[in-house]
Amino acid sequence: MTVAGVLVVLKFLALTATGSLSIAASLTDSALDLLVSSTGLLAITYAARPPDRDHAFGHSSAEDLMALAQALLVGGSGVFIGWSAVERLRGPAQELTSETAGIAVMLVSIVLTVALIWWQRRVARRTGSKVVSADSLHYVGDLVPNIGALVALLASRHLGMGRVDSIVALGAAAILLLGAVRIGRAAWDALMDRGADPQLVHRVRGIVENWPGVHGHHDLKTRMAGTRVFIQVHIELDGRQSLAQAHDIGAALRRSIIRAVPNAEVIIHKDVAGRGPH
Repeated sequence: MTVAGVLVVLKFLALTATGSLSIAASLTDSALDLLVSSTGLLAITYAARPPDRDHAFGHSSAEDLMALAQALLVGGSGVFIGWSAVERLRGPAQELTSETAGIAVMLVSIVLTVALIWWQRRVARRTGSKVVSADSLHYVGDLVPNIGALVALLASRHLGMGRVDSIVALGAAAILLLGAVRIGRAAWDALMDRGADPQLVHRVRGIVENWPGVHGHHDLKTRMAGTRVFIQVHIELDGRQSLAQAHDIGAALRRSIIRAVPNAEVIIHKDVAGRGPH
């Protein structure tokens, strides 16, 4: 959040000095980063609250609701920047001003972003946090508009090619729109209880099928909510064994699934083998 806030201030000053649309696109991206980090922190904090009487399955869907709102905001910003770039391309060539100041700001921006990515990767390795790892990938994508804005300013200063700025802004707008679609689709799928990734489901099915004492299974269901994966499966056991033995098999299987999918909430139903689904 601190890095994003510093970049917002620097890029706003650079935009005021240069009038560069590519810097405007990069500024928008940094402002959205700050918003995403701020609201994401609130959403994750709320989502981490334990289940209560009104939310028996927890509060993890708050992350998906926030992601959907962020996707709409990012998409709207991309449309606005793209439209502005097209309008500028249709008009007479517009020369940029104070390119040196803009170049300095973009260089600082690139250095800070690279440092942040390095730190996030380091934290992700130490903690295993998927949230930090995903945020690191997001900032890798931020390098594209930053480098694009730097190229546009250099082209304007040394080659007199002011229209490069609008072309770079169009590319940045496309990146924002693609990111909005990707984030929005994932959030929508989670809110609509779409099943988890097929590879994850295949991994869970393999664990269940090969577990000692399990003679079969059915009704394997999954859904996503925020960073949580909800897994439900019916296993078929020997009806002649004691309740304690059946419990031990189910409990051990549940622990094994959670080791394979650490952010999972697992519910296992036990049926008697040979009687079919109940």
